[in-house]
Amino acid sequence: MLQVMLRDHNAARAEVGTPALVLDAELSKQALAYAQELASSGRFEHSPNNAREGQGENLWAGTASAFSYERMAAGWIDEKEFYIHGNFPFVSSTGRWQDVGHYTQIIWKNTDKLGCGIATGGGRDVLVCRYSPPGNVVGQYAY
Repeated sequence: MLQVMLRDHNAARAEVGTPALVLDAELSKQALAYAQELASSGRFEHSPNNAREGQGENLWAGTASAFSYERMAAGWIDEKEFYIHGNFPFVSSTGRWQDVGHYTQIIWKNTDKLGCGIATGGGRDVLVCRYSPPGNVVGQYAY
């Protein structure tokens, strides 16, 4: 799973000319722990600790075993359809940065580390990816 996420994230980054990410074991450990927490609790919300930890975070959930890792990553990367190259948060043709926020975190130029974890519970897979340093910084451009 980690190699697929890294490959697909870096392919999206290469399309816009941002440097490749590297896998980070600590980010992956934290992402897995949070994925397990979400899967076991049934909640689906961003971690309140990310901002304090200086990390970005993407979340994905879907029916257990129904989606490939490629499809999970594509769920975020496909947001590029609505991306416009503006300073954050003015980055979406829909007028809502949330419609492209997963994608902008993936391609954010200053982000250089990635960690992901996946857990299953309640009939769904929950994927968490963490990014350092975080993207989606107000007033900055993704690249």
